[in-house]
Formats: sequence, structure tokens, C-alpha cells
Amino acid sequence: VELKVIWNKNKYDVKFCLDSTGAELKQKIHSLTGLPPAMQKVMFKGLLPEEKTLREIKVTNGAKIMVVGSTINDVLAVNTPKEAAQQEVKAEENKKEPLCRQKQHRKVLDKGKPDDVMPSVKGVQERLPTVPLSGMYNKSGGKVRLTFKLEQDQLWIGTKERTEKLPMGSIKNVVSEPIEGHEDYHMMAFQLGPTEASYYWVYWVPTQYVDAIKDTVLGKWQYF
Repeated sequence: VELKVIWNKNKYDVKFCLDSTGAELKQKIHSLTGLPPAMQKVMFKGLLPEEKTLREIKVTNGAKIMVVGSTINDVLAVNTPKEAAQQEVKAEENKKEPLCRQKQHRKVLDKGKPDDVMPSVKGVQERLPTVPLSGMYNKSGGKVRLTFKLEQDQLWIGTKERTEKLPMGSIKNVVSEPIEGHEDYHMMAFQLGPTEASYYWVYWVPTQYVDAIKDTVLGKWQYF
């Protein structure tokens, strides 16, 4: 028999054997539309039963078969709002670009080195000094110092306004990258929550202390 299959405002003329089952018709519709059988609702006087033949459900020549359903791509397109897609693209672009060139960091780095920045020693790994690390900026360009209170297992982040006392165990990750043109200093972030939005950025960390800070905050075991 000749059938008219209608799906998504598209019409398909199909020749099909009356002794084929509904399931076989779904396979045929799949080959026409790309719509997987599991995602098809096929209607002919109600929902088309998969196990019965077209003859049994009295399909006649010229019958109209309505198909409802979305392809996987349609479903994904609906489930990925444009904003989320744009954010992913942005995140990808940001990954390619060195951190120190990104706008949010540029505005702090363009202020130049703090006047009381600590001296750096390239190519050497040193243990944390017993005094606080000072002479660094945070993301708003304010002065910041880091104090490692090992006996309390806390990191104190001090600014002019206040001191935040963070348990080391609450810091999820530490990332750092050399500052372009000043490779003996790093910009470093402490991740305080589940996402990158919770990064606390510190700029102009002397390179010789970078590994010691990571080891101290994350615990050596993270590295092996």
C-alpha cells in the first residue's frame, strides 16, 4: 500500500507491505527521518501497535500515518540553552589564552609589581618562610598577605580590612601560572568552593614558594 507519513510538517510517500508490523514501519520511518524508533510515536487511529501487522489494524491505501517525536539532536539543542553553550565556548577560549592575558587579571597585573613585593629566586624551590608572605595583590588590586598557620592547619588570607581564616581542608585546589614577562613570579588561585567562580586570586607570588604552598595546602599525598 502507499502511505503518507507526516512528521514535523514534512510529508513522505512510502510504499509498504501490509504484512509488515508496526515495529518494521518504525524502522522504515527511522531511515526516512533519522528519528530513532524509541523516540517515535506513530499514530494511525490511535497509537500504532508495534507487534501487529498493518493488515490487522486495517491500514488501507493512501492512509495517513502521523509521527510525533524529536531526534536526539533536537533534544540536546533544547537542553543546552544558548547561554550555557556560549559559556562553554568562552571557557574554551579562556583555556587557550594564558591566564595573565585575560581581562580580569590584566587589570591587576597592569598596576605593576607591588612596591613591597618579596624578592624571588628563579630555579629554586624553597620551604615556606616562617614569616607571612606579603607584598602581593588580590583580584581587586588590594594588598594581601598569606600566613600559613600549620599548627592550626589554617591558611590566613589577610587584607587591610580583615583576615580570613580558612581550614586547609576546605581549599579544594590550588592553581598557578607564571606571570608573562615576570616568570619569577606567579599568579595563584585558591579554590574555596565547587567551581572556578570561587577562586581567590593572589598576584605576585615569588616562584620559589609556589610548590611549597601547593604541598602545604593540599597535603603531599595529593601529588603521588
